[in-house]
Amino acid sequence: MSHQFDPTVLREYDIRGIIGETLGPDDARAIGRSFATLLRRAGGKTVAVGYDGRVSSPMLEHALVEGLTASGCDVVRIGMGPTPMLYYAEASSEQVDGGIQITGSHNPANYNGFKMVFQGRPFFGEDIQTVGRLAAAGDWDDGTGEVSDRAVLDDYVARLLAPLAGLEGDVSGLKVGWDAGNGAAGPALEALAARLPGEHHLLFTEVDGDFPNHHPDPTVEANLEDLRALVAAEDLDFGVAFDGDGDRIGAIDGEGRVIWGDQLLMIYAEDLLARLPNATVIADVKASRALFDHVAAHGGKPVMWKTGHSLIKAKMKETRSPLAGEMSGHVFFADDYYGYDDALYAGVRLMAASARLGKSVTELRGAMPAMVNTPEMRFQVDESRKFAAIDEVRARLADSPAQVDGTDGVRVTTDDGWWLLRASNTQDVLVARAESDSEEGLERLIAQIDEQLAASGLERGLQAGH
Repeated sequence: MSHQFDPTVLREYDIRGIIGETLGPDDARAIGRSFATLLRRAGGKTVAVGYDGRVSSPMLEHALVEGLTASGCDVVRIGMGPTPMLYYAEASSEQVDGGIQITGSHNPANYNGFKMVFQGRPFFGEDIQTVGRLAAAGDWDDGTGEVSDRAVLDDYVARLLAPLAGLEGDVSGLKVGWDAGNGAAGPALEALAARLPGEHHLLFTEVDGDFPNHHPDPTVEANLEDLRALVAAEDLDFGVAFDGDGDRIGAIDGEGRVIWGDQLLMIYAEDLLARLPNATVIADVKASRALFDHVAAHGGKPVMWKTGHSLIKAKMKETRSPLAGEMSGHVFFADDYYGYDDALYAGVRLMAASARLGKSVTELRGAMPAMVNTPEMRFQVDESRKFAAIDEVRARLADSPAQVDGTDGVRVTTDDGWWLLRASNTQDVLVARAESDSEEGLERLIAQIDEQLAASGLERGLQAGH
């Protein structure tokens, strides 16, 4: 007994593939066997399993549970829900040693995958490669695990309400729009909104794996149009949108302006640092300089770290940071929560921050410096050249008068602002971004990116999708 995965499936942060092409029930069964074997050998026994609203998810869940039990793990099935509900089931129960959520996240409807947590830590990188090696060798433990079902939705929703304790009067006048995008967070959002103080307007809470209204990726501005229209029509204070599995947040203010991931983090950091001075706040290398300046100005310690939700979670544990976030809308709270990314919780914390700071979300967004920046520019590069090209750029800039940060790719700060060039961990893509105070400055920064690419025989040509 052994199993070979399609080489494209075992990725840096999760396992992901196309149903019927690169991913199917045999893969799910093998993931279950390998994960259970690793957990048993580390002294664990019980795994929580959840799944999102994709059409293929119940089939993969069935096979995954078979694999987990065949290698001797007991399984607690929590059913369909957002990824953070699975994280909650794992983090809040001493009886649970690991968790697996079946989800395609924000990918197209024919994709699916697995996000995993192992004895309270993110399971990624080398861990995922080990799953592949155990499967290829058939190096699996045998056993007979038991399966039970646990309803966690009510407990999870009750936990989401905790940040508003004592603030009910301050938030009771808020009017908020929420867009679940037909993703897995819909039922939890309905239960949450029914218990939240204030007035709440909900869009697309019916789970539909074909995503009939818009694609559930809140970092793409076009996907926020329905929410923007709702906020305008109902004169709401702000709007919140989720991705397909509810771990990434998008937001707009009362005037319809997008509040990007790093701008949300500015609001959360200002609120947090008033209560926890000197706290470390982590953001990824794609975040605005305005965020790092804002954290420092409010007495915090800003740390720039590598992009990737698993990498950020690991850095939070290492630095004991109570707050971290990414441009992609993953926000992690560990001051009064479990340190994982939960978009529903982030939405509640936005209400709480507005109340505690005594300013509307629109005022907070309006006070932010007006930076000019590029969107995330992604372009195809041959896999063999991807990291090599970044190394070449880094070497050429070794004697540069500019400030060069090599945390994740190359981030170069000049008088005009900054530019970033990094290799994607999950695709054969280079990612570029630049930010300045002026359009002229931005043009000069983009010219520097193009100059470095040309020196490595590349160009910022074909834009690659997600």
